[in-house]
Amino acid sequence: MSDLPITPLPRLPEVTVSEFGGVRALHLDSIWVQGAMRKSKPLHLELEYVQRMMAPLLWQAVGTWREGQAVQLGLGAAALTKFCHQVLGRPTVAVERHPGVLAACRQWFALPPDGAGLRVELQDADAWVRDPSRAGTVRLLHVDLYDEEAAAPVLDSADFYAACRELLSPDGAMAVNLFGRRASFDGSCQRLLQAFGPGHVWRLAATKEGNTVVVCTRETPLPDKAELKRRATNMDLALGLPAVRWLRGLKAVTHDPA
Repeated sequence: MSDLPITPLPRLPEVTVSEFGGVRALHLDSIWVQGAMRKSKPLHLELEYVQRMMAPLLWQAVGTWREGQAVQLGLGAAALTKFCHQVLGRPTVAVERHPGVLAACRQWFALPPDGAGLRVELQDADAWVRDPSRAGTVRLLHVDLYDEEAAAPVLDSADFYAACRELLSPDGAMAVNLFGRRASFDGSCQRLLQAFGPGHVWRLAATKEGNTVVVCTRETPLPDKAELKRRATNMDLALGLPAVRWLRGLKAVTHDPA
């Protein structure tokens, strides 16, 4: 019997942790920060772009912020997972393919063990979103998928984003972190628009670090200005998130990247 060729598994980058000024950061074999936590406030969303990943709540009524399943594709330093599970009290699932990231989050970033309302699944995000049994089950979806190079999302096709749309409930909303060259950002926005359709994709202003959060909804339109302001004010007061400030840079994504 002849030997069959064996395809090697991709090498996973080394997980490292740094600390400065009371803030602990997660890295994947590079200087790029994959997530952070202030040790004195482990449930606080330390990074500005991570705070903005909660912007989908602006598309959901204030009284429903604690309802429905939340999912993170990419665990990072577990900031969003902890916030959804422990601050909002929502049933929460995080999908992460790197076991070292999960181990680091449990040891260094105060991620609780799996239990009632919290589960971390070690799986490829692309395969996870395509499971038909999960269609229509997710009300809040966070997509933050970068490797150690942090040049562009590792999953960034219209087909992948369409699968994410299928995950969402009718009133579901998704936030995507986009970071990289402008050409990469514009292309990602157009692929999101292709998957979700006009009138269902919006972008926030970029952070000073260069992260831009894009929000997509399955069916929900943008609320009127008065309702947006009311919801943003409630986020400021109830959740400690500077959502009123986000409204100034909020605009729809169109087929014209300019």
